Amino acid sequence: MISGVPGTTLPALPLSEWEATKETLHLWSQIVGKVRMASAAPRNHWWHVTLYVDVRGLTTRRMHAPNAVTFQIDFDFVDHRLVVRTNEGAVESFELVDGLSVAAFDEKLHAALARLGIDVTIRESPFGVPMTTPFPDDREHASYDRDAVERFWRILDWTDGVFEEFAGWYCGKTSPVQIFWHSLDIALTRFDGKRAPALPDADPVTQEAYTHEVVSFGFWAGDQNVREPTYYSYTAPEPPGLRERRLHPDEAFWAEQGTGSLALLRYEAVRTAEDPKRTLLAFLESAYVAGAGASGWDAGDLASSWCPNPPELKDLLAG
Repeated sequence: MISGVPGTTLPALPLSEWEATKETLHLWSQIVGKVRMASAAPRNHWWHVTLYVDVRGLTTRRMHAPNAVTFQIDFDFVDHRLVVRTNEGAVESFELVDGLSVAAFDEKLHAALARLGIDVTIRESPFGVPMTTPFPDDREHASYDRDAVERFWRILDWTDGVFEEFAGWYCGKTSPVQIFWHSLDIALTRFDGKRAPALPDADPVTQEAYTHEVVSFGFWAGDQNVREPTYYSYTAPEPPGLRERRLHPDEAFWAEQGTGSLALLRYEAVRTAEDPKRTLLAFLESAYVAGAGASGWDAGDLASSWCPNPPELKDLLAG
């Protein structure tokens, strides 16, 4: 029986109530993410630049400074601090508060890293977002609603757990469950192993991300195009007939996004469901079945030993 913990309560997170905070946090995370990018050996699909959910907030996990010191940076959303720790026992931190601008955050982080002898040079400008002001000059974005940030983190923490379980159903190549800071979404990707057609006109980030066929899944808190927190899935390259395939639960739907299609399920439909975990798993499985089926993947061969059996999956998608 695929089901969640009885009585699971997830918090509401209307985008309009914390959008200014979300934009500030997004830019802060880009600064930290760029430090990670400068302090980690390159990996396929940009997996070396991402952040991760942890028990107190978000983390870079371990990074390597040029002087052989290892360190990590954590967004602590319990005590609301940005914390840098090294393998030598040194710790630097500063408070995350309303009024802390992107410029001040950038300055404080680089100063903390410099005191620890591990500072790195980053490209001091936002990536993939409407905001374009260089980090050291951005004094406009300075909002921090502690309660909203805590609710966002709680949602990420719960979502991370469901994604991890879903990842275990698959024995093909699978990404970590990770947070991409260019879009501030938590994501999981499945690969079937086949090379995707080259994308000669795409930017280098996109080219590296989509070297192989994928079905990807994620959650983000909303943006200028999707005005509420939403779970999503897409298949790339998009196969013919994808949008004709059924999604579950009934609240899920297909939408156009850029040059492709997104399967979408509003977070509110998950939050208010009788069994949020089962509802989200039904969406993830139905989006995978749609993408893998339309792409001609051998889903049976790619199912792991931990995947629910076919009758259980059929029941999951029955309602």
